Parts: sequence; C-alpha cells; structure tokens
Amino acid sequence: MHLILQIPPADSVNLADSAKTHLEQVTTELVKNPNEFINNIGQQAIDFGLKVLAAIIIYMVGAWLIKKAKGILKKFFQRKGTEGALASFVTSLTTISLTVLLLIITIGTLGINTTSLAALLAAGGMAIGMALSGTVQNFAGGIMILAFKPFKAGDLIEALGYVGVVSEVNIVSTKLTTADNRSIILPNGALSNGNINNFSQHHYRRIEWLVDVAYGAEAEKVKTEIMNVLKSDKRILDSKIEGLADPFIAFAALKDSSIEFVVRTWVKSEDYWDVFYNINESIYTELTKKGIEFPFPQMDVHVDKLS
Repeated sequence: MHLILQIPPADSVNLADSAKTHLEQVTTELVKNPNEFINNIGQQAIDFGLKVLAAIIIYMVGAWLIKKAKGILKKFFQRKGTEGALASFVTSLTTISLTVLLLIITIGTLGINTTSLAALLAAGGMAIGMALSGTVQNFAGGIMILAFKPFKAGDLIEALGYVGVVSEVNIVSTKLTTADNRSIILPNGALSNGNINNFSQHHYRRIEWLVDVAYGAEAEKVKTEIMNVLKSDKRILDSKIEGLADPFIAFAALKDSSIEFVVRTWVKSEDYWDVFYNINESIYTELTKKGIEFPFPQMDVHVDKLS
C-alpha cells in the first residue's frame, strides 16, 4: 500500500515563493553588508554555543546534586530502619522526579519553550494515573503499610477473610501462607483500608475456654480439678511476669442442660494453639476420671394420667 501526498499547485507556488523571497533577502543583505551579516552569524553562533555550554553545566551540576540527594535519602532510611521496599520506592520516585525537572530546566536553557512540554508531561501523567488507578491505590496502600507497620513478615494475621503467616510485603501487595500451605496475594489498597487482626503483634496472648459440666457436679471440685490441669502445664504463665494475671476460673452461667465455667490464662503467642488443644483434651480426660460428667442436650417429659 503506497501513500501519496499531493500538495495543491497553489500551495506549492506559495511555498516556493516564500523560500525564494527569504533567499533573496539573505542574498541582498549579504551583498549590501557582508561584514555585518557575518558578524550576526558569528554572534548567533556564539550565543547558541554559550547556551549549550550553560545547559551542559546545569545538567552536570544537577545530576551531581541528584546523586547526592539519593545518597542522603538512602542513609536517612538506613538510620531510621525504614522498610527496604518503601525506602527503594521513595528514593526512585524522588530521583525520577528530580531528573525530569532537570531535563526541563536544561532544555529551557537552550531557549526552547518548555511550556508545551510541561503540559504534555502533565497530561501524560494524568492519563497514566487514570489508567492505573487501581495500581496507584495499591501503591498508596503499600506506602501506608510499610510506613505504619501494622504487621511484618512472619506475623500471623487475619485480613480480607484470610488467615495466614505473612511471607512477603512489597509496595503493591502482601503475600500470606495459609495453614494448608496455600499462597494468598492480597492487594495493599484493600488491605490498608480493611480490618487487620494481627495475632503476633504481642508476645503474650490470653486463652479462654468455656467448660460445660452436668448439673449435680460440685462447683469447687470442678474448679480445683481444672486448676490442677492448668498448673501441670509449664507453658501456662502467671502474674510473675509483669502485666499478666494468674489463671482464672469462675462459675459463668446456668444453662438449659449444663452449668458453665469460664477458664482464662496467659501463654506465649507462639504456644497459643498447642496449649489450647492440649488443655482441651486434658480437661476432658481428667474431669472424666474424677467422675465429673459432661452433659448433652436433653429434655425431661412428664406424662400425667388422666382419670
């Protein structure tokens, strides 16, 4: 396929006439005053050369300042212990922004009008921002997460309907590894705006059990046997550790088919689930040995004879 550009005869004539007129003016000026013409050409060349030299100097100095600013930012983030992904993102964004500004200043030094260039860059930035609105939201969410650190790699969290250990945090997403070894990737935009339950934020956690036993059981005996179960486990903590409390057992409620006891105690966060399941089993085993019965739903039906 061949594209043939046709110029109307009138336009061709006008273009030729304009070029001919300009050439005649230059020739006339050269003939009338050749020294002045040469001086003007030389002066223009010198002016342009000075502009080029100034642009080169400005660019070199600006590039050096940007490099120094990049080094200062890196040292600042290292001193503050900032998350690596956040430090890298902020440093790169700052460097790119300063470089674009330096290029605009350098081009302007050459005498080129940079207004249209700046407008073009602004329009391009707006178009890219609208096209990548979801990604920009995730970037913003990633900055919030990395800056405020609601969790870190290795923490067990619950968020957006998933529970897992954080295996990776980057600028746009967070990766969880679930208990059944699945990898879940959560967008940081939604994650930063949602509820986050961090099970690993603190060194200690409190466990609570609700123990139902049959009516007729002696309350003090039940409490004593449960306390013996707790004391037999060395992972159970007490008030010897500042901020913690001794194991707590109380008569909680009278229910339809049972009486309920609430049991609370403190453990290390990493021991939570092991202690929870072990004590569950031990309570059932030991209370059964002591003749304390566990109830099941039941209903008493009384039949009266009608005379």
